[in-house]
Amino acid sequence: MNIQQLLKQEYFENTVEQWLIALGVAIVLTIALFLLNSLLIKNLKKLAETTETDLDNLFADLLAKTNLFLLLLISLYVGSLYLNLNEPIANVRRSIIVITVLFQVGFWASGIISHYIDKKASREVFGRGSKVTQLKAFGFVVKVFIWITIFLLIISNLGFNVTTLITGLGIGGIAIALALQNVLGDVIASLSIILDKPFEVGDFIVVDDLRGDVEDIGLKTTRVRSISGEQLVFSNNDLLQSRIKNYKRMNDRRILFTLGVVYETPYEKLEKIPDLLREIITDEPRTRFDRTHFYSYGDFSLNYEIVYYVLSPDYIDYMNAQQNINLAVFKRFGEEGIEFAYPTQTLFVNKNAPDESREN
Repeated sequence: MNIQQLLKQEYFENTVEQWLIALGVAIVLTIALFLLNSLLIKNLKKLAETTETDLDNLFADLLAKTNLFLLLLISLYVGSLYLNLNEPIANVRRSIIVITVLFQVGFWASGIISHYIDKKASREVFGRGSKVTQLKAFGFVVKVFIWITIFLLIISNLGFNVTTLITGLGIGGIAIALALQNVLGDVIASLSIILDKPFEVGDFIVVDDLRGDVEDIGLKTTRVRSISGEQLVFSNNDLLQSRIKNYKRMNDRRILFTLGVVYETPYEKLEKIPDLLREIITDEPRTRFDRTHFYSYGDFSLNYEIVYYVLSPDYIDYMNAQQNINLAVFKRFGEEGIEFAYPTQTLFVNKNAPDESREN
């Protein structure tokens, strides 16, 4: 049997010559596509180093995400076009290539979303962590939507009734939602935190008797670094049901305190005390005086109420200001001869009262 006769031999309704042509086309195309993909990635990366735009980086990343199995399947598909295939096998061939391309499209779409999210998140500064979380949540939702769409397209391509499947998934989704209601509650709460923004990463918050700096806002939990150093983990759903104090949102801090002087203080000095306190508070940097009043007669003291503002939300600034004011008040009261009150009792003895012990 010569070569011509061998090439004319038929196997599975195709001659040996057709099989060789199909195989040769597939091999050559695979090598060509692989080399082209590698060359494009290399050139785009070089171009990215010389340009400010990030589109070349994006295309290089997408090409790097191209599955080599996809290139092989495309080559085999093109090669198989030189063969005579019956309808069932041709349909299987078409389904395989369509499913593979859909998967690759999904990877490319996910890569574009990840690139967009990373680009936006890198521009956010500390203290805007909820914005970063919002971007990540948005990216996650979009990716889920993309892959659900691809899954439905694959199912439809395989000949299943997508409408019936969606109905079944809806019923199953309700059952899953009931089983995972706590987890879903936390996820929904995280979206509420992201959209409403009661706090952000970097804010100092107080929840009941717990307090600290917000480190991370996740889809299920929020993590807070406490003053004593340990990490506090709050469920997002529980966190939103609590009363939250956000001290980072303060523009200034209102301070109210009282002090008392003894009843023996002369009227002239009592009248002078409000002006004296106003002067002390006004001299303290980063404070704004509000008011001072002689407001009550106590059991053992004449009481003054003082209100001022520290023009900073920082707790250390508040403590430094209060300490300086307390020291200044102590010094000035000493210079003016004004005595601070402390718990005392005065016993009055009537010397003219009869001595009952002598009468008995």
